Amino acid sequence: MNAKPGRLGVGIIGAGHVGPILGAALAGAGHAIVGISAISQASRDRAEAILPLVPILTVPEVVERSELVIIAVPDAQLESLVQGLAVTNTWQPGQLVLHTSARFGTAVLAPAQAAGAIPLAIHPAMAFTGTSLDLARLADSYFAVTAPGPVLPIGQALAVEMGGEPLIVAEADRASYAEAIEIATAFSTSIVEQATRLLAGIGMEQPGAVLGPLLRSAMENALGRTSPERLDLTGLDEIAPRQHPLDDDRTIE
Repeated sequence: MNAKPGRLGVGIIGAGHVGPILGAALAGAGHAIVGISAISQASRDRAEAILPLVPILTVPEVVERSELVIIAVPDAQLESLVQGLAVTNTWQPGQLVLHTSARFGTAVLAPAQAAGAIPLAIHPAMAFTGTSLDLARLADSYFAVTAPGPVLPIGQALAVEMGGEPLIVAEADRASYAEAIEIATAFSTSIVEQATRLLAGIGMEQPGAVLGPLLRSAMENALGRTSPERLDLTGLDEIAPRQHPLDDDRTIE
């Protein structure tokens, strides 16, 4: 199978913080975004802002029109969504089905695979804001890729086309990978919130600006001890909580 995915018709299930951004990244690489599902007004507004002119469709319509389906929904909804679309015979043979969960590998896509679809698990290791700012940040991110051996090059190629660096994670290692992502995010968020709250409490008007250089240097020092390469954290300009990387949003949007 060709490692380069070619120009695909891409459909997106979920218009939370992650789905529209990955769609925009793939559109920038030359793929055609054929539709996105969005339920709430906030998700519809986000889809229209990030992917203008892309039609908002029902979930079955997205699947029926797509060569590549990106499922960007919370972990709690992923398994039932995939199974439900299998029960209604919506999955198509030869279709690429990609989910963005950190926690799961491709086993959760077994019902789609049984219908002939090709399973891919690709998680961008970054915290999304759901705005165009994320597109530039993708270039500094690693993408955890899990897929059956014959199609692993397709997953890697898609990660590169979205702007990231593919990192192969075995199916059995996804839980540990997800735990590491969750620990890092929860710890950094809680520390930033606590520190900014203390500085604000003594009257500092811009605690984030004060802490920014300190946090960047501290993170570079800590991470540098785990790698011989110096890390570039110049993009860490916003000292504020961000969307949890393990879940796109709390409900399908």
